[in-house]
Amino acid sequence: MSFALHGWRAKARRAWQSCRYTLTDPRFWCVRLPYSCLKVINLGCALHLFSHHVAGIAWVEGPSMLPTMALTGEAALELRWINVNNLSRGDLVTFISPLDPTRIVCKRITGMPGDVVCVDPTGTYAPSTEHVMIPKHHLWVTGDNLAYSRDSRMHGPIPLGLVRGRLYARLWPIRQFKVFPNTFDFID
Repeated sequence: MSFALHGWRAKARRAWQSCRYTLTDPRFWCVRLPYSCLKVINLGCALHLFSHHVAGIAWVEGPSMLPTMALTGEAALELRWINVNNLSRGDLVTFISPLDPTRIVCKRITGMPGDVVCVDPTGTYAPSTEHVMIPKHHLWVTGDNLAYSRDSRMHGPIPLGLVRGRLYARLWPIRQFKVFPNTFDFID
């Protein structure tokens, strides 16, 4: 027992001497520390740029996308480096809410520019016979759970300028990992 304790004390003493030597060395303060700080700042900037312009993790919550996404506790990979002209019906997109610009919303594209869509097939917000033609540079988006979704049926088509990204895959929980396929069928 005393041998193990003595070994621990010796290691602690050597660590303290090494730390004291490093802190009193002028090269540490003038060269090593500033260089290390610059590397950390550079890494932070690279991560920030990547997450805001290439891809990031989006936490999804709310009942509007049931059963595709759970009510709470799911993380999805959001691709932000997208060409909005390559989006298609059935893609899951994230966009700035036209009703509350501080919120980011996830919905499914159900209409592209030039399409004629039924405003509300359920008849809740408009007669089920009312149709609208989607203008150029706009999308018609709806949630998968129409009963609990505030979508284009309420605020109309969204401008492409509000689109922030496209959800690619569910990352969390890991056991439910899934790449979101586009299985959308439409009548031409």
